[in-house]
Amino acid sequence: MKSDPATSAAPLRALGGALRSSEPVRAVPPPSAAALLLEEAADLLVVHLDFGAALRTCERAWQGLAEEPAGASFEVKCSLCVVGIQALAEMDRWREVLSWVLQYYQAPEKLPPKVLELCVLLYSKMQEPGAVLDGVRAWLQDPDNQGLPEYRSLAELHLQRVLLPLGLLLEAEELVVGSAAFSEKQRLDALQAVSAARQQQTHVHSGSEETRTLNQEGSSSKFLSLLTLLRQLWDSAVSHFFSLPFSKSLLAALLLCLLVLRFDPASPRSLPFLYKLAQIFQRIREAVSPPLCRLPIQH
Repeated sequence: MKSDPATSAAPLRALGGALRSSEPVRAVPPPSAAALLLEEAADLLVVHLDFGAALRTCERAWQGLAEEPAGASFEVKCSLCVVGIQALAEMDRWREVLSWVLQYYQAPEKLPPKVLELCVLLYSKMQEPGAVLDGVRAWLQDPDNQGLPEYRSLAELHLQRVLLPLGLLLEAEELVVGSAAFSEKQRLDALQAVSAARQQQTHVHSGSEETRTLNQEGSSSKFLSLLTLLRQLWDSAVSHFFSLPFSKSLLAALLLCLLVLRFDPASPRSLPFLYKLAQIFQRIREAVSPPLCRLPIQH
């Protein structure tokens, strides 16, 4: 029994119309060597958890892509970067991510939007958004990127994850106001976020100023209390010093000089000082000693 030609050609019509006998069957091109290496790298990353081997496989694939035209295999290049970034992050080598991708794209403004987004998210999560500040800034200012559909999402990501955490509020306002990628509602929401960040920054600054003032006042109060205590101790020491006999006072002064000034009493250089010290104490003794009352002489 012969099959109906119309019935047998129905699936082919669904795929792309009826085939003519003169048309050759289009063969699907085999995957490139870079695509095969990409699949191998993804398998090493996800299945085997061999992050070092996955990274090396991505680098081998990039070496092969260097011989192909610049516009070829755009998706393969982007996917190789994604796998490589993940492998570096898993090995705790996330600081090398930006330099690793830039060795293949040479300039940050040439990075694919997906790769740049991953870099921003990674460095922001590791609390080092300043590492991608210049790169994202250059990408956003490039005229070729401003027409891409991913431009607005990257600008918002740059605003939320880089500019605001770094306190670059003026640059954040300029980005929102000067970019045509934002709608009116999106621009209003972004400016409200900048305003909230400015209020928080002012509050933190005023709080730090108050803390610094309180610390200075506390230090001054402690210093005055210390001076008062030292004065009380000095007055007590002086009163006790003058209540001692002269010989004990002189001995106490000598001991004090030995402890504080650390001089040698037996040294000839110390004799003038000891002589002057004895003269001072003699004058002090005459000044504080009560005058002797003379008795009248009886004739």
